Parts: sequence; C-alpha cells; structure tokens
Amino acid sequence: MSESAPSPGAERVEAFLRQSKLARTDECACPYLPDRPARTEGFMLQHDADGAAYRALMDHGFRRSEQVIYRPVCAGCRLCVPIRVPTRTFQPTRSQRRVWRRNADVRVEDGDQCATEQKYEIYVRYQNGQHDGTMSADFDAFSRFGYSAPVPTRELCYWVGRRLVGVSLLDIVPGAWSSMYMYFDPREGRRSLGTFSVLWEIDLARRDEVPYYYLGYYVPGSRTMAYKARFQPAELLDPAGNWQPFGACPIETYQPPGGA
Repeated sequence: MSESAPSPGAERVEAFLRQSKLARTDECACPYLPDRPARTEGFMLQHDADGAAYRALMDHGFRRSEQVIYRPVCAGCRLCVPIRVPTRTFQPTRSQRRVWRRNADVRVEDGDQCATEQKYEIYVRYQNGQHDGTMSADFDAFSRFGYSAPVPTRELCYWVGRRLVGVSLLDIVPGAWSSMYMYFDPREGRRSLGTFSVLWEIDLARRDEVPYYYLGYYVPGSRTMAYKARFQPAELLDPAGNWQPFGACPIETYQPPGGA
C-alpha cells in the first residue's frame, strides 16, 4: 500500500458503508465487455458531499454519475479495477510525448461549468463517433450529466484558435483530482485529444502539487477502458481496498467469447 494514513473522510465513509444497505441494479449488458453481464450497487446523494468524503468513497472503489455513487458488483467478474496515477512519478511514453507535441497549438482554459449549445454539439458528435450514439443526446440529460455535480468540480476547455475542440470535467478532492469525463470533437481524431487531456491534467496536477490523478476504472480487454494502463507508473485498488503498484496488483485476465 502506497499510503500509510487513510484519506480524509475515511472514518465517516466506513461508518456509512457498515450501517447502510446499498441498492443494487438488475443485471444488464456490460458497457465495456459485451459478453459479460453487469451489475452495480450504490446510492444517490440527496445533498452535496464534501470532497473528503468523495475521495474516501473512491478509495472504496466508488465512482459517480451525476448524483449517483456506484461501484461494480458483477457476479463472477472483477475486471473493473480503480486506477490512479501518482503525478510526481508519472513518465510519459515516447508515443505520449508525440501526442503532446502534436497538440502544441492547443490552449487549455478553465470553463464556466455550465452547459452550452457549443459544448452540446461537440458532445453529440463525440457520442455518435465514440459510443455509437448509445448514450442520451438530449440537451437536458447532457446538462444533468456534466453540470449537476454534488462534489467540487472543475471544467477545462481545450481550444484551437477560437474553436472549442474538447471539454474535460474533473472532480476536485483533497490530495487528488478525478477525471469524471472528457468529450472531444471526433473530427480532431488525429490529435488523440483523450490522451492529451490526461497528459495535460497530470502535468497541471503535478505543478499544483496534487499527488494523485484518478482515472476511474481500468478494464483489461475493453476497447474504451484498457488504454488507461498506458499511463505509468500507476496504482490499482486491490480487492482488500489497498492501492498497489500496477504490476503488483493481482487482476483477472479477460477471456473473450470462445477463449480466442
């Protein structure tokens, strides 16, 4: 385990989890591994939570979507593994350095943290290009998803000249930033803006002396989630709730249909 002391808010969260019976969803198709069923447990925040409590929840494997705090509890599968990057020791790969240079003309600014038609248009193009339009493209749903956060947040906007090309949404907690979501204009595919945003935000966190950058779930074998293993050195949350170096944490091996 890389930290000797529990994160702030840990005692409150542990007491809550001991005393609460979390709601569980029905099984559905896994959004990351198409041959697997998925199920989550969690709860809905009825009021805003402080960053310390949410950091402690992430250290128990939880993430958020709008006001819903959830974690996977899939039968027979533990392939969704929380991952974070220690910002002080991160070393970009040669490929990642090329992405950085390719985006030398990108300007990153703090956003106004509200939904706009300009952002919505990029979000719709992103959903249609990256996720086959399976997520809702309704403006009100987009606004709730990205801009109704129950925890402290930050929005970063990625510009090329006067043109907005991407938006990143971060949850800000004590000692860490958590990448909640990033969407970008798929017409800028050659830029690898998803990778660039992670590189830029890790670098900014290091300059701001923020020790950890949380990347959500690493899912080996997933087309959309396996890329997170490229940001090294990283740490994974083991089944006992301890953060371990990436190579030292036991994880399942994904077996696709037919074992091929």
